[in-house]
Amino acid sequence: MAIPLLEYKPISRNVRVAGYEIAGEELPKIYSSESIPSGSEWDELIWAAYRQIYSEHQILKKSRQTFLESQLKDGQITVRDFIRGLATSDPFLRRNYETNSNYRFVEMCVQRILGRDVYSQREKIAWSIVIATKGVKGFIDQLLDSEEYLSNYGYDTVPYQRRRVLPQRVEGETPFNLKTPRYGAYHRSVLGFPQMIWQTSVRRFTPQEKQAKAGDPSLYLDTARSLNAKGNAVSSVPLANINIDTMVPYRKK
Repeated sequence: MAIPLLEYKPISRNVRVAGYEIAGEELPKIYSSESIPSGSEWDELIWAAYRQIYSEHQILKKSRQTFLESQLKDGQITVRDFIRGLATSDPFLRRNYETNSNYRFVEMCVQRILGRDVYSQREKIAWSIVIATKGVKGFIDQLLDSEEYLSNYGYDTVPYQRRRVLPQRVEGETPFNLKTPRYGAYHRSVLGFPQMIWQTSVRRFTPQEKQAKAGDPSLYLDTARSLNAKGNAVSSVPLANINIDTMVPYRKK
């Protein structure tokens, strides 16, 4: 008996709210097989699917699924089946599933297939249980068969990042391929990726007009400190030992 999907409570996200944006260059272009009259537009749709699932830095010539492409162009499979084939292909699993934990793989698949961020850690746990019980392909199938996917993309639309542009934020949301890199922190350290090293001193920028000129005493401050000069010690004499008649000079007549 299969374990049912662990229930998780969706939090308030912009992807769950209907948008009223006016179509423009800022909004993602929607690729659908319902409105493709020519062969060149089929190539654009296929390329958009590769960018969405593989991300641009993983698209290689040897990673292309030419058999799936021909089936899609001939109408033998739908766009959803093409997405399924890309997400379960050997290049995708080798570069994403085998190099990450189940939690991170769940986050990447939800972003690329459902077009949104995971709601919480509980959702990661829920989908990770699906991977453990049904395998990776069963997990991908359940994402593509979900009501969320079918209501937003159906059978003919390539998934995209929903509500990428927010009216109340100038910069919008960060693209998933920049926010969630291919490797997690653990695998980046294992593979020897460059690590960020924080310096003990903070470098501050000084404008040119405020920089010290030649002859400025501040330029010699470090040199003066390095001398470690010691001043003369002040000697203290008891008041009772002071003879005013002999020690205080006076004018002789």
